[in-house]
Amino acid sequence: MDGRRVLGRFWSGWRRGLGVRPVPEDAGFGTEARHQRQPRGSCQRSGPLGDQPFAGLLPKNLSREELVDALRAAVVDRKGPLVTLNKPQGLPVTGKPGELTLFSVLPELSQSLGLWEQELQVVRASGKESSGLVLLSSCPQTASRLQKYFTHARRAQRPTATYCAVTDGIPAASEGKIQAALKLEHIDGVNLVSPGLGRGGVLLDIVPLQRGVRGMDLGWLALLSPKTGK
Repeated sequence: MDGRRVLGRFWSGWRRGLGVRPVPEDAGFGTEARHQRQPRGSCQRSGPLGDQPFAGLLPKNLSREELVDALRAAVVDRKGPLVTLNKPQGLPVTGKPGELTLFSVLPELSQSLGLWEQELQVVRASGKESSGLVLLSSCPQTASRLQKYFTHARRAQRPTATYCAVTDGIPAASEGKIQAALKLEHIDGVNLVSPGLGRGGVLLDIVPLQRGVRGMDLGWLALLSPKTGK
């Protein structure tokens, strides 16, 4: 199962199939409402697919202000201190000083969402090479408790996130659950996923869903549930 491409993730009923399509049918509201400031503790959801600022991939050459606006428009849920947004592929969570990352724009994003008292903190996020949901919190105590929960779940090898992925090749079994280990390798300037744990590798439960992906005769759509790492 070589050449896998991670395309999306979901937690506890919040889902982005292939990183862009929302599952709940009632998860929409207009663009005008989405750009209005919401009171702290309010709940809001994103608009329909056509209103999304990016289809899973980060546009190139975004300014700092444009990235903040795009992330604000990508918010899919707000409950109490928790904010969930759909991060595009290509946006790193952290990076070098001066680099445009999710972490670097959190102060501006917090203000644009009307969170003046407490700045948002990252609770859980997918890496640069994957799109999907990011969980943020404006309450340090809530963030700490959730981070401890995710740490405990990882140590217990209990999956807390599920990725949608396209495989290049046929899995060993066409149904049921497959256990495998994957690692990310940087080869000739390209990040490739290959079998094996190694440094930074993850142990996964893989569930094949559909055979035959458009443009790939031997491709499969599968769900990946990491039991270690992210």
